[in-house]
Amino acid sequence: MLVCQCNMISDKEIEEIVLGFLKADPWQLVVPAMVYRELSRRAKCSGCVPNVVDIIVKTTENYHMQQARTPVELNDVRARLATLKGKRIGGRRERRSTSYRAA
Repeated sequence: MLVCQCNMISDKEIEEIVLGFLKADPWQLVVPAMVYRELSRRAKCSGCVPNVVDIIVKTTENYHMQQARTPVELNDVRARLATLKGKRIGGRRERRSTSYRAA
């Protein structure tokens, strides 16, 4: 499936790159900028970035589920992925500045 129309990038290309990163270091955080850098391309309109993030998360989850050998390891993988997802979602919230106060 074509993910990025501006650069003609398919989901298979993204999955292969993510798997390559995970084989080098299984617990590194793969971000879209790393994928685009590996392809020697840039996100032009950035409309594909949310889809790229979803593919990275799905591929990372599948990779770690395949690597887990016991139920204890499987639960540990799920806990780590849930923590990473929480950090990703939590970083998007905006906070109001308290430096300015109305008189």
